[in-house]
Amino acid sequence: MTIVLSSEQETEAYGAQLWQQLPGQCIVFLNGTLGAGKTTLVRGFLRAGGHKGAVKSPTYTLVEEYQLPNQLIYHFDFYRLKDPEELEWIGIQDYFAQKSICFIEWPEMGKAMLPDADIVIHISVKEQYRVLEMGIATL
Repeated sequence: MTIVLSSEQETEAYGAQLWQQLPGQCIVFLNGTLGAGKTTLVRGFLRAGGHKGAVKSPTYTLVEEYQLPNQLIYHFDFYRLKDPEELEWIGIQDYFAQKSICFIEWPEMGKAMLPDADIVIHISVKEQYRVLEMGIATL
């Protein structure tokens, strides 16, 4: 499926639609260049679930946790990961063992330590638009 998004607001709105569509436990790989809108998409998802606070990219922390009513969300960003084995140090498998939705930005940086994705979303920038392609695949 391919969707053209013309603004940050449309990207957030599409993330909100995902709130209704994703199962309560899944792994979502988010691919795209810096600034493509990966975190914006997650922000829309979280807002639709009732999150009121800030949503920032976990570039420096590797993971941000969001406990929403009846739903646990983990947002990972592996952009600064030097070695996939670093994920063992944070107990990466424990995150996937829980009933949660895991959004993972830059999954290729940790591919040796990750299970297959349930959903893969690729966001690319084309002129002033964002093109979102979504499907089921693995790295």
